[in-house]
Amino acid sequence: MNDTLKFVVMSDLHLVRNGQTSMTLDTAERFEQAVACLNARYADADFLILAGDLADEGGAEAYERLRDIAAKITIPTFITLGNHDDRPTYLSVFGKDQADETGKVNHVIDAKGYRVIVLDSSEPGRVDGNLTSPQLDWLRVRLAEAADRPVVVVLHHNANALHIESDNIKLLDDTPFIEVLKTHDDIRQVIAGHVHLTSTATHHGIPFTTLAGGHYSVSFNVDQPKTPFKGLSGPAQMAVVLGTAHGTTVLFEDFIDGNTVIGVHNPD
Repeated sequence: MNDTLKFVVMSDLHLVRNGQTSMTLDTAERFEQAVACLNARYADADFLILAGDLADEGGAEAYERLRDIAAKITIPTFITLGNHDDRPTYLSVFGKDQADETGKVNHVIDAKGYRVIVLDSSEPGRVDGNLTSPQLDWLRVRLAEAADRPVVVVLHHNANALHIESDNIKLLDDTPFIEVLKTHDDIRQVIAGHVHLTSTATHHGIPFTTLAGGHYSVSFNVDQPKTPFKGLSGPAQMAVVLGTAHGTTVLFEDFIDGNTVIGVHNPD
C-alpha cells in the first residue's frame, strides 16, 4: 500500500454563465480540461481541493456549471471560496451545510498521517482576504488536535508579500494568521491561488506556495508596482502535493500550455 499522501489543488476557475467568456477565455472549457487531466493522470490522488475564485461574478449559473463539471471528478473533492465568489449564492447551489460553525467554508482532512486544513479567506465586498477571529480560534483548535502530525494549509489568498503589485490584495492582515500557525511545530506548506502566478517563499520560517490556477496568468515586475504587467492565456496550472513522514513536495501540472512536444521519454 502506498503511504504517500497525494492530493491536487486547483484554483481560480472563474466560471461564467453559458455562452460567456472571462478575459477572452472559455473558463468552463478550461475547467473541463483540468478535470480530464486530473482523471487521466491523478485518479490515484487521495482528494482534490478547489481553492476559490470558482465563479467570476459569483452568479448561480456559474456555480451550477461548476457543480455539473465537478460531477465528473473521480476523487473526493473539497471546495472553498475566494474574493470573486459569493458565499450565499454558492451555499444556495451546493448546500448550506458547506459552511461550518464559523459561517465560512472551511474543511479538515485527515489522511495518511497528515492533517490538511482548508480555509475560506473570502471577505464580502473585498478583493483582499480576511480570516475572522472565530476562524482563527477554530484554526488554533484544529492545529492543536494535530500536534502529532504534519499539517498543510490551503486557502485562496496568499499571506506573504510577493514584492509585486498584487501585494495590495493579499491576506488583509497576516500577523494573526502567522501567530496561530506558529502554535504548530510542523507546518509543511501553506498553499494559495489568487495571484495567477507560481511562487515559493519562506515567511516567518513557514513555507508558502502559490499556483497560477486555471484562469489567465500574469507577468510580474519585482519591486516596480507601477510598471504595466501582461495578462497571458496560460499556462493553466494545478498543483500536485506529495507528503511523506519526512518531506512535502509541491509539483505543478500545466494542463494547458503553449509548448511543443519535442520527444517522449520512456523510463527504463
